[in-house]
Amino acid sequence: METYEFLRGNFQRIRERMAEAASRRPAGIGGGVRLLAATKTVPAEEILFAVRQLGLDLIGENRTSELTEKYPILGGQVEQHFIGHLQTNKVRQVVGRVTMIESVDTEHLAAEIDRISREKGLVTDVLLEINSGREPNKTGFYPEDAAAAAARIAAFPGLRVRGFMTMAPVCEKKEDYRKYFRETYQIFIDFCDKNKHNIIEPVLSMGMSDSFEIAVEEGATQVRVGQALFGSRAVPAVR
Repeated sequence: METYEFLRGNFQRIRERMAEAASRRPAGIGGGVRLLAATKTVPAEEILFAVRQLGLDLIGENRTSELTEKYPILGGQVEQHFIGHLQTNKVRQVVGRVTMIESVDTEHLAAEIDRISREKGLVTDVLLEINSGREPNKTGFYPEDAAAAAARIAAFPGLRVRGFMTMAPVCEKKEDYRKYFRETYQIFIDFCDKNKHNIIEPVLSMGMSDSFEIAVEEGATQVRVGQALFGSRAVPAVR
């Protein structure tokens, strides 16, 4: 019960901080912001409390193993996205279980999602991951390549490109995140302007526990919050 009360307080504070950040947006940036709870290592029972008692309506899993373990409990209870790095040999485990894959980081992965989706008679919503820091050790499209990649991937019949996601480099100061979010927002706006007749409810997912307020100020339509909501957790080895 203590865990649940801790979660309730965190949830309320995050909602308040999101609303305050939205009120600081520059003129011209409007629209709502959705909270995605990043639920890596979070037990299904704890997630269900947040869904049923707090009104949480969107979660994101990082690992296919956790997604498949929790799906029998959570499927149909809350909207689920996949937000982690997805290997092509695990696409089949994800397609059809989530409403969106937020981490499409290569055209090769997009092609496999397209193939599996068409095989299952589905169209899968996706976001393209932008490597906003241009970090060679991280996945994702560099900002200067994102628009062209989106145009090519949008041609796959089994996919629906809804927008972009970015994980900015780790910054010492919160203000340092702003330039990465600002550049990603401009890519997003340009994409939406060029595809306004073909894109439904565009999504810009950026900002995590340490940066979501800056992300909201800079135009995010969705933020991914884990630690600030559920607290620090020991992360088990990948299986």
